[in-house]
Amino acid sequence: MRILLLNQCFHPDVVSTAQHLTDLALGLASKGHKVTVLASRRGYDDPARRFSARETWRGIDIIRIPSLGFGKAGKWWRCLDFATYLLICFVRLMFLPRHDLTVALTSPPLISFFGALFVKLRGGRFCFWVMDLNPDEGIELGWVRENSPIARLLQTFLKYSLRCSDRVIALDRFMRDRIISKGTPAERVTVLPPWSHDEEIRYDEAGRKAFRDVHGLTEKFVVMYSGNHSACHPLDALLAAAGRLNREEKIIFCFVGGGSEFQKVKDFARDNALTNVLCLPYQARDDLSGSLSAADLHVVVMGDRFRGLVHPCKIYNIVAIGAPFLYIGPEESHVSDLMQRHSHGLNVRSARHGAVEEVVAHIQAAAAAGPFRTIPSQELASHFSYHALLPQMISVLEQVVENTAPLPARTAVQRARP
Repeated sequence: MRILLLNQCFHPDVVSTAQHLTDLALGLASKGHKVTVLASRRGYDDPARRFSARETWRGIDIIRIPSLGFGKAGKWWRCLDFATYLLICFVRLMFLPRHDLTVALTSPPLISFFGALFVKLRGGRFCFWVMDLNPDEGIELGWVRENSPIARLLQTFLKYSLRCSDRVIALDRFMRDRIISKGTPAERVTVLPPWSHDEEIRYDEAGRKAFRDVHGLTEKFVVMYSGNHSACHPLDALLAAAGRLNREEKIIFCFVGGGSEFQKVKDFARDNALTNVLCLPYQARDDLSGSLSAADLHVVVMGDRFRGLVHPCKIYNIVAIGAPFLYIGPEESHVSDLMQRHSHGLNVRSARHGAVEEVVAHIQAAAAAGPFRTIPSQELASHFSYHALLPQMISVLEQVVENTAPLPARTAVQRARP
C-alpha cells in the first residue's frame, strides 16, 4: 500500500522523532509498502544544516520542504519558522496523489491538521501518532494564553485531527487519558511507547572509554542529561545541584543534545563560573552507545505540569544500556509507573522538583558507590525493544488500512506494559 509520513524531522536528522520515524519508514518499506516522507530541508536543532530537496533513500521517497531558518533563539522566531514550514507543506501536499494511509506526527505542532485535511480532500485513512500534545503544551509553557482566541483556534485544529483519525497512537496512559478527554472514543486510541534503538544502543565499554578520553572524563563521575533540552523538562534542580557540587572535582555534569533550553544551560554554567559542567551537541546515532555508556548516572526529568503532554523517551535507551538514573519529576508519571512495576530491574533514585538538597544527596551517594557496572535487565529491556514494539506499530497501521477489526486499545496497552 501507499503510505505518506508527515513530520518535520527525518533521516539524517538525529533528534528522537526523526529516529523513530526513520525506523517506522524502513520497517514499512521492508514489508513491501511504498513509503513517501514529507519532511523539512533544514536540520531541526541546527537550521543552518540543509538536506537534499528530493531523494530516494533505501527505497523511501523523501520530499523535503524549504522554510525559514531562524531556529530556537526566541519563541516568535520559532513560531515563524513553523508557520512558513506549515504553509509550504500544505501547498506541497495539494500536489500529492491519494495515499492509502497518511501518518502525521507532531513536529511542527499541529501538522496533523494538514494531514487530516489532506486525507479529507484526497481520501485514504489517517493515523495520528501523538509524540507531544499541542496546543496544550504551549499553553502550559505560557506561549499561548488559555481561552484566548488563538488557543481556541488551535484546540479546534487539534480536535479536528483527532476526530478525523482512524487510529490515534498515544505514548502512555496519561497521554491516552488527555486525548480521550478531548472527545476521542477510547476504542480508537492505542497506547504504544516509543521503542529503544536496541539494534544500535547497548552498553559499549570501548565507546565509554573513548568518549571519556576525548572529553577529559577519565577519572570523573559523570552525571549526564542527554537528549532534548526543553522547558517541559526543567533542569533547575539539576543545575542548582551542579552549583552546589562545583568544588567536588570528581563529579562532572555532562549535558548532551540541543533544544530551546540548551543555551540556558550554557549561560547558567558561564554566569556561575561552573567548571564542572560540560555541554556537547547531539551525538551521531553510531556514537550514541558510547556517549550513553560514558555516564555513571543518567538524569530523566519530567515537568510537573507536562505529564501526558510529553513522554520521557530517553528512558528506554537508558534501560537498554543498563545504567542507573536519577528521576526528577512528579510523584505519579510514566517513569514512576515503570519504577513501581520493575523495581527489581531498575537502578533508580528519585526526587521532586525544587528538592535540590535531595538531588545533591543522591548524586553524592551514587558517586561514593563508584562507577556503575552495567546490569541490563534483558526482560525489562525486551518490552521496549525495537524488535517488540516496531512490529506492533506496523500491525496497527496495516489494520487501519485493511479495515479489519481494530486492535483494541487495552490489548496494545497490555502488550506495551509487561
